Amino acid sequence: MIHSHHLDASAALRGRDIVCFSNDWDGDPLSKTHIMKALARDNRILWVNSVANRRPTASAQDLGRIAKKLADAARGVTEPWPNLHVLGPLAVPSFGPLARKMNGSVFRKQVLRAMKRLDFKRPISWSFLPASASVSGNLGEDLVIYHCVDEFSAFAGAAPEIAELEATLARRADLVIVSAERLRQAKISLNPNCHLVRHGVDHVHFSQALSPLTRLPADLEGLPHPVIGFFGLLAEWVDLPLVRAVADAFPHGSVVLLGKVQTSLAPLAGARNVHLMGRRPYEELPCWCKGFDVALMPFVDSELAASSNPLKVREYLAAGLPVVSTPVPEVEKLGLCRIAKGPAAFVEAVHSALADPGPNATRSAAVAAESWDARVEELRSLVAATTSRR
Repeated sequence: MIHSHHLDASAALRGRDIVCFSNDWDGDPLSKTHIMKALARDNRILWVNSVANRRPTASAQDLGRIAKKLADAARGVTEPWPNLHVLGPLAVPSFGPLARKMNGSVFRKQVLRAMKRLDFKRPISWSFLPASASVSGNLGEDLVIYHCVDEFSAFAGAAPEIAELEATLARRADLVIVSAERLRQAKISLNPNCHLVRHGVDHVHFSQALSPLTRLPADLEGLPHPVIGFFGLLAEWVDLPLVRAVADAFPHGSVVLLGKVQTSLAPLAGARNVHLMGRRPYEELPCWCKGFDVALMPFVDSELAASSNPLKVREYLAAGLPVVSTPVPEVEKLGLCRIAKGPAAFVEAVHSALADPGPNATRSAAVAAESWDARVEELRSLVAATTSRR
């Protein structure tokens, strides 16, 4: 039960213990990472690495992930960031009644053990994952928050029970936060205290692309222009046939793709001007952006994409890049990108963007006010209002 005393926005989310259920800490920095790093300045965070959103297969990728989960669990609680502690839990990667009961017990005990070690008292439970429903809200929390940044049931291979788990968590929560208007429309029926807080951007970091002191990566030097770039996970939601159409339209240029590959690259086969650079450290991304002439946001037309708020778009813009995107509602709402549907229109939009290529200070300034600190202040206000009502 939440304390009944009044809590104003300036005091909210300060001096608290927060248990955060999220993606694995050592993955690419996502919105959750930025939010929790900001909150760790005034609070203590126990970051609980992800539990499965789908049942694993016998693939090499899934077997490798299982091995990593075992290694993370054996490592115990670590502190990779000031005031932010990471727990790698073990949980049953299944979602039937028996598995949920086991996770509700075993998984919960692991979290409670870590909380005891850190002397956490009446924490805020802040979950980004529906699969935490067996635990979130059962830890003696002062406040339960469900922060939804994706339509989880729309992921390929998502367990059919994920929607039910999400509904359970959303109804249990004192506050539901979403990152896209489409998500707000979908979740408000589960909990009327549902609010939209869009993503921010680390503007200081990405605007380094504009600095004369920022050096190009060696792998970019010598590549023929135009350099048309993308960074992020190469997964089911990236329209690789569309990327191929761009590559074919600019045979004397270069299409540079940064990111871990989790989907078939068959659409790119034989394209000599497509350069797969692999996953690169977050710290290096402004250097890559400095060498891009145009940035791409080529998502497929799907419910998953339509419900997304792609973080990379604000990062591209903070680096001052012209952006060409498929019609994703949250990107369209920004009003700062060229939007095109279909290969011919998309290629034409890239041609148009090349009239003013590369990092530009005016484009960067357009998102300068959308910092993560500003978003955290929105979150403080919502927590304060929720607490006051209770």
